[in-house]
Amino acid sequence: MNIALITASGTGTRTHQDIPKQFIHVDNKPILIYTLEAFQKHPDIDEICVVILKGWEEMLWAYAKQFGISKLKYVVNGGESGQESIYNGLQKIQKYNSENDVVLIHDGNRPMVGQDIITDSIETFKRYGNAVAVIPCTEVVFVVDEKDNNESLESLNRDLLKRTQTPHTYQLKDICKIYEKAKEKGIVNMAASCQLMQQLGKKSFFSKGSEKNLKITTLDDLEIFKALLHSKNDNWIKK
Repeated sequence: MNIALITASGTGTRTHQDIPKQFIHVDNKPILIYTLEAFQKHPDIDEICVVILKGWEEMLWAYAKQFGISKLKYVVNGGESGQESIYNGLQKIQKYNSENDVVLIHDGNRPMVGQDIITDSIETFKRYGNAVAVIPCTEVVFVVDEKDNNESLESLNRDLLKRTQTPHTYQLKDICKIYEKAKEKGIVNMAASCQLMQQLGKKSFFSKGSEKNLKITTLDDLEIFKALLHSKNDNWIKK
């Protein structure tokens, strides 16, 4: 069984709105619902678990009913950090599923995750045991001076850099062990599961990402999402 674990417990302070960003409406639909629809639509996804901000549980169930998200099975409250929120979701899934099931951890505010990205994540997991969606780093990246963040004499080789996105896909028993080990060792505030894997000496394998698979964090991101939602390539553009 493949279970999508969608994290949507952030408050969205960087968008400066009165409601969490995942519930902002675009074309009369909450951003979170666009994300859930992608996993609802995918034939290899069996269930969905959402980690949500406390107080928004009933709203989520109502939207799920309105927009036909029938795969939504579990709703759980987030924690004090991204790491704790994911762990809360994993514990909920673990309670009702086999340890050999597969979990795809995905940001609720990445609403344009493509079907091909989900498919490649699952296929990469089957080949290597885990999968982290990534895209190439196309910009020059500098390492800033520790004392002055406004200057630098060191840049990194962008050919050796990857920018991580989600989903991150793991066998349920493996990722649960990682979060439990992190708790034992006092490792906290690791927002991404792949970063936690790295901290504990576990190798990550990369699956397909996309520039369109953006994470909506700021108002600029929201504008880009709206534009992408209504965009299409001209016929003459080669794919």
